[in-house]
Amino acid sequence: MPASLRFDDLPFGFSWVVQEPMQRTSHALAVDGRVWLIDPVDEPAALERAAAMGEPAGVIQLLDRHKRDCAQISTRLGVPHVKAFDGTAAGPFEVVPVLRLPVWKEVALWWAATRTLVVAEAVGTHPVWAAGSAPAGIHFVLRLRPPRKLSTYRPEHLLVGHGMGVHGRQAAVALDEAFARSRRDLPRALLKIPSSLR
Repeated sequence: MPASLRFDDLPFGFSWVVQEPMQRTSHALAVDGRVWLIDPVDEPAALERAAAMGEPAGVIQLLDRHKRDCAQISTRLGVPHVKAFDGTAAGPFEVVPVLRLPVWKEVALWWAATRTLVVAEAVGTHPVWAAGSAPAGIHFVLRLRPPRKLSTYRPEHLLVGHGMGVHGRQAAVALDEAFARSRRDLPRALLKIPSSLR
């Protein structure tokens, strides 16, 4: 049975959110008639929408353990599987280092032309991340030492790997609040973990 999806439409593509406890989110971004899929979950309805936007350009994986369905989709479409967490760049996106540990290698993408910041795991809008009153938050494991490089960006579109995106003026505000409340909201974030896994 197909999963229930929510779509978040953008001027240059869309995100799709799987309606499940962890709200896995993927993105299709169109650049000059070519479409980049970022951390995709294999959902036919979403991939059909992406195909209608243009020729597939590649599949980008931002987090080493966020394999999702990147390999299968890139093979099926006959496009590169770009492992950006190894530092490989693709398309118009700047690769932003987030974390490099043996068990957690993560990068984000900055698309300057559209002021779009795409973050796989370090920042999210799912309730476990956005534990307080702010629309976005830091992953609970990183709250004591958040990846501050991300806070230097002023996005108009904040796209995340778990939850809906934040757009317009609120995107930069949400990112600022996520870092400002990183330590303060840690107890709330920990309390929300059990309910998010039900």
